[in-house]
Amino acid sequence: MKLQHIDIHNAITALTCSLDLVGVDEIRHGKRVAVMARAIAEHLNWPESECLSILYSGMLHDCGVSRIHEHRRITETLEWEGAEDHCIRGADYLSACQPLAHLSTEIRYHHTRWEKLLETPIDDRLRLRANLLFLADRVDVLQAPFLDSGLIMIEYPGIIARIKMLSGILFAPELVDAFVEIADVEAFWLAMEHEYLDEDLRRIGSHTPKTLLGIPALKELARLFSRVVDAKSPYTDEHSQRVAQIARQLAMDFGIGGYELEQVEIAGLLHDIGKLRVSEDIIDKPGSLTPEERATMHRHSYDTFRILQRVFEDSKIPVWAGFHHETLIGDGYPFKNGNKELDLECRIITVADIFQALAQERPYRRTMTLEYILNDLQSRVEDGHLDAKVVAKLAENAELYYRLAVA
Repeated sequence: MKLQHIDIHNAITALTCSLDLVGVDEIRHGKRVAVMARAIAEHLNWPESECLSILYSGMLHDCGVSRIHEHRRITETLEWEGAEDHCIRGADYLSACQPLAHLSTEIRYHHTRWEKLLETPIDDRLRLRANLLFLADRVDVLQAPFLDSGLIMIEYPGIIARIKMLSGILFAPELVDAFVEIADVEAFWLAMEHEYLDEDLRRIGSHTPKTLLGIPALKELARLFSRVVDAKSPYTDEHSQRVAQIARQLAMDFGIGGYELEQVEIAGLLHDIGKLRVSEDIIDKPGSLTPEERATMHRHSYDTFRILQRVFEDSKIPVWAGFHHETLIGDGYPFKNGNKELDLECRIITVADIFQALAQERPYRRTMTLEYILNDLQSRVEDGHLDAKVVAKLAENAELYYRLAVA
């Protein structure tokens, strides 16, 4: 089986960008949590492997959040009812992803009070790691309102004082003591500015060896993020996974195999990752979109393209995933590419996406019948939008594809 060199540091950093899109107006929350958690771990003289691991946990700690309304609750208060819901989801997602499964327990408990954690039957190491994520996460909630205005230089002593009051209650005393020691300097807070944050993550990554991942591990990573995307709405449940299955089968029917076939499936899994920026109010809207809402929706494929470029530098995956709303006559989005610029794999994913979406219930319409869907696809062929050969190939075994779309 062919392997691809994937820089796991850059991959997690890039995929964290997609998670941060959920916040819309609170970008880089995951990165700030990660950098603060790592700084505290370093101050406590944790081994480098532990410091790096907690950095990745920090970047992925909110992988159970895909809805903007839930993200706002997370970033507006220290504690709230239902806080564990996204922790449980995130732990579930990570436990099914072998390359990141070792992070699942600390993600599961990253909103659990220290006094309750002491009664929780988990390993002492994981207990402290989970609480470190909680501490860094809540510090970021307290600092975020003051970052862009520069007022953090005035407000940070108050944040430190508040965290000290919660020692032994919300947070482990040894973690609070370490935080107080490193946060009582301006540099700690100034490092949270966007440009410095990104610079520090690149610097850490430059000293991190690349990890060689096989196709199964890459697909698990892709499936993890497809689950986050599809959880934005009950109407998109398993959409990305089903698009990937349909695209894979179509590619096989065209004789595509080997490593290229696996890339088609991964592109199908990740084709909507940019949609995390789109509010569920738009996705779940039962009526027509306003021009402003449509513009927000249209940018998701570009965000997909740019995010995946950072993960799969030497692959066609970003193109095949990011071009899924392009058309053969060049009136699609976001690049308005036409026939000559669209690989067969792009055309396959486009057809798979439309086919599955039509087979799935949406807030503005019911599930479409197979006959209706085939007629719809053919009309798009006649309009010059879809590839006639791809649609014809799907129609040859339409019932199989319909089962892949809905079963």
